[in-house]
Amino acid sequence: MRAPLRLCALALLAGCATHTPPPSAAEGWQPFTLPGKRPTQYAWTEKDGRPALEAISERSASIWRRKLAPPLPAAGEVRFSWWVEHLMPDASVADIDREDAVARVVFGFGGDVDSLPLRTRMKFELAQALTGELPPYATLMYVWDTRLPVGSVVINPRSDRIRKIVVDSGLAELRHWREHRRDLAADFRLAFGEEPGPLTSMAVMTDSDNCRSSAHTWYGAVELN
Repeated sequence: MRAPLRLCALALLAGCATHTPPPSAAEGWQPFTLPGKRPTQYAWTEKDGRPALEAISERSASIWRRKLAPPLPAAGEVRFSWWVEHLMPDASVADIDREDAVARVVFGFGGDVDSLPLRTRMKFELAQALTGELPPYATLMYVWDTRLPVGSVVINPRSDRIRKIVVDSGLAELRHWREHRRDLAADFRLAFGEEPGPLTSMAVMTDSDNCRSSAHTWYGAVELN
């Protein structure tokens, strides 16, 4: 298998003593590992008196995900929060070789995969062979980047079916809770230039494998309205 194509497939798939989380926070959430990657460690805990999911990444990458069954036919408003200990100086969500992020909240959308270009469908098929499941038709990520301006829209360097919106950037907001409220449908249209399909999954992800670095982040609840 050629390395670039395998990496493209992995990019598409976008858990340690634990505390018991509130049922509403834990329900349906599970770890999802990436082939060939050391997993990030996720554990339910508290941060500054708030229930939180702690993510510890040491040259690792994996996802903490909830599938939506049945999918939600329409994307509405989402609220999420995160608390980041430090940044990775060399990381950039726009650079194919340094594509790590201390914090991501990730949404998967359904759609007509058969309408995608042949090369994209081949990447999807490879990802399915590696993981046992087909990637979402489209993936929208909210990210904290080291230096890109807030509001930047980034097309994933390995797959244009993954797009990112920078909602926090730089050092100024480190080490306290950051609260975000977003219109998912509007952000999908901004990132992809089309209407969103049904919402099929949501996830968080902290990764540091590409930069061979580390990251330490806490996530609050991800809430759909």
